[in-house]
Amino acid sequence: MRYSREHKLETHARIVKKASVRLREKGAHGIGVADLMKEAGLTHGGFYAHFDSRDALVIEAFGYAMDRSTEHWRKLAATTPPEKRLAAIVDSYLTSLHRDDPGHGCSLTALGAEIARESPKARKAFAAKLEQMIDVLAAQLPELTRKAARKQAISALATMVGTLVLARIAGTGDFSDEILGAGREATLGRAAPAKPATRKSRLRPN
Repeated sequence: MRYSREHKLETHARIVKKASVRLREKGAHGIGVADLMKEAGLTHGGFYAHFDSRDALVIEAFGYAMDRSTEHWRKLAATTPPEKRLAAIVDSYLTSLHRDDPGHGCSLTALGAEIARESPKARKAFAAKLEQMIDVLAAQLPELTRKAARKQAISALATMVGTLVLARIAGTGDFSDEILGAGREATLGRAAPAKPATRKSRLRPN
């Protein structure tokens, strides 16, 4: 049976979306092609009708996850006063909700260390998406020069990612919450009370 081009594109997108979640949950090497295809409701044999290699799927899945994060940040910034945009992004990122749901959260915290061991092609694609994330954060600092805004954005993102990694290591108790609070304070230069993320602001890019 031959499928339409539209059906193939929809199936391809479904595989990428499912893979992006499972890779963030299980790690880049914690789940195989057969399992990924099963998650998408397809057979292992159909994989190569959509991707040249496992590496190709991994690159697309990582890119999808990172695009969802930057899209979330842009939408959040668009509905927030300029002077509060960076804080809104940080406060939505460093939450217990994000900590406890890696499958729908930032791929930097879930997969960053593993990407360093992937192929040069995968690392290059990941680095390009990383720069986009930095650019989005830098855009929330219009009072600074471009160079200064980029430097601060890199520092902020590094602190955010490191904080979330440590918070996940610490579990879900008071110590983990303390780490999240310290990370918010370090990133924004102020103490930030722990607040549950709202449906509007929480980080759940899918």
